[in-house]
Amino acid sequence: MSRKAWIELIICVAVVALLLGSMASAEELQTVRLSEVVRSVFYAPQYVALAKGFFEEQGLQIDLSTAWGADKGAAALISGSVDVGFFGPEAAIYIYQQGAVDHIVGFAQLTERDGSFFLTRDPEENFEWDNVRGKTIVGARIGGVPQMALEWVLKQKGIRPFEDVEIMTSLAFEAAVGAFEAGLGDYIAQFEPALSEIEARGTGKIVASIGAEAGPITYTVYHARKSMLEKNPDLFIRFTKAIHQGQLWVFSHSPEEVAQVISPFFPLIDHEILVRSMNHYQSINAWPPTPVISETSFMHLQEVMMEAGELHSVVPFEALMDNSIAGQVMETK
Repeated sequence: MSRKAWIELIICVAVVALLLGSMASAEELQTVRLSEVVRSVFYAPQYVALAKGFFEEQGLQIDLSTAWGADKGAAALISGSVDVGFFGPEAAIYIYQQGAVDHIVGFAQLTERDGSFFLTRDPEENFEWDNVRGKTIVGARIGGVPQMALEWVLKQKGIRPFEDVEIMTSLAFEAAVGAFEAGLGDYIAQFEPALSEIEARGTGKIVASIGAEAGPITYTVYHARKSMLEKNPDLFIRFTKAIHQGQLWVFSHSPEEVAQVISPFFPLIDHEILVRSMNHYQSINAWPPTPVISETSFMHLQEVMMEAGELHSVVPFEALMDNSIAGQVMETK
């Protein structure tokens, strides 16, 4: 065999070995079907964990889907079509109170503040909360935590929702910003990056953070069916380790760096707007540096729900939140 033929053979063997090795590595990864409630920049630590390969380091491959609603995400989890459901624990509370046998349990927290900011239409306004009296706020869906948190903040400021101020709650989440920009309302409570985009166009000004005003609250949590959590704790420990790595990375990096990493998940958002959004969320401590779920914050969530008339009896923390997984992760970090 000629020297050229030998070289070509060696190259072919190397390529085949590389491909087989890649296939073997992929086969060794355990797939976790993860359903996120919505695709949102608010969940930056999760996207950092995905982009940085933190799940692969734990032997996991994430099959990510977007439910577009906590009710849909919870339904997918209960049905067994996903392994992990990422949504607000209010959905778990409602399901538990309906008497579900294999109810869903939260095992790791990603956000601990409401993600809404408050924007005025008048960029020159010297804002005080009393300014909203007699005005109209574009709010969110009745029964959802963003709306309940807004009502909580207004009441803390001595303002009676729907009496001292009109709140529009009939708009779909995705239609609210467009309706506001078309002239509806004097103020709007909404998640980033929508309000930074309005501000950048000079047609409004962010004047407050609902999350900062409402205080720490168990807001968005990773859930699993109780039976699966008990049957396969190792999988959820590895999953939570990856999430914790994402939390720590975001905690120790600048808004610019975080925006750069998560940008592939948000190709339609301008980079400067993404940076501004990351800065806003970091400034209110939206993301805790640990996945451990706070009992105090969980009880505060229920306090907000009860004040809004959406909950009539408190659910014990240990009935729906399980810190055993996150606790082990923190012990072995």
